[in-house]
Amino acid sequence: MKTSLCVLSLFLSALLMAVMPLQAAAQDTESRLREAIRDGNPTILKVQGATIRVVFAEGKTVLSKEQILDWVRTDAQTVAKYYGAFPVPELGLLLVPVAGGKINQGVTYGDGMPVIRVGIGRDADAATLERDWVMVHEMVHLAFPLMPRRHHWLEEGIATYVEPLARAQAGLLPPEKVWGDLMRDLHQGLPADGDQGLDNTHTWGRTYWGGALFCLMAELRLREQTNNRFGLQDALRGINRDSGGMAHEWPILRALKAGDAATGMQVLSDLYAEMANKPVTPDLPVLWARLGVAMVDGKIVFNDRAAMAGIRQAITRAR
Repeated sequence: MKTSLCVLSLFLSALLMAVMPLQAAAQDTESRLREAIRDGNPTILKVQGATIRVVFAEGKTVLSKEQILDWVRTDAQTVAKYYGAFPVPELGLLLVPVAGGKINQGVTYGDGMPVIRVGIGRDADAATLERDWVMVHEMVHLAFPLMPRRHHWLEEGIATYVEPLARAQAGLLPPEKVWGDLMRDLHQGLPADGDQGLDNTHTWGRTYWGGALFCLMAELRLREQTNNRFGLQDALRGINRDSGGMAHEWPILRALKAGDAATGMQVLSDLYAEMANKPVTPDLPVLWARLGVAMVDGKIVFNDRAAMAGIRQAITRAR
């Protein structure tokens, strides 16, 4: 028994030593980001009363500052439209020129005034901004309270699921693109052998697409049980309204119950109880058929006579 405890103690010590540098690095990155925004020369954008402090790091881009600011404003309005308001009253945003022609390296930190860092490819052009999903993804994070790392799947799952829907509702993405991408990618969130539920299986697929799968299942249950009167959007608006978003940290059940209260249902809490500690594997082909979504000759086609076609239409419809 003493030997086992000693081995366990050594293992835990080694694990802690491995994790601590990662935590320190993350804290250092956040501190540097906040320092850059605090000491920068911000451009102030106002979106539905919220203040976004945009700081440009040194470096040149093909895109002008005016083009980039218009993109930031459009994406902020897109997120505000989905949530009914911009998720937080104040945001610091650092834009960093990086090599290449893509938008990448997005990261968001909360706790107080949230801050976002996004890399802008030096060779990116206007078409790059039109295609971009990174900025909306990071801004969606702002609407949900901080969670312990065990529940990181819910934070990332919401951002993965909501981003294309918000863009579709704003007229920036066609519904065919939304459902085509879900058909292509959502299977990555299904549990594999040995899965122990979303709270315990922290692979990339289960974190991002497993979280998105949870969101879609919650969406469909809510709409079926309320005859399409309420959806996940209503629950997420309620959570954002009650929590104040990423500026605060909440336990997961408190957040889910706030979402349930907004819809008058217990869908989020019940689904979490089902999926947190054991694998749940929905039949995705059957689900797509019920929604009336199919791939034919490489193109997405809709069947508006399908059982859940009305729900599918409502999910991407502007509110």
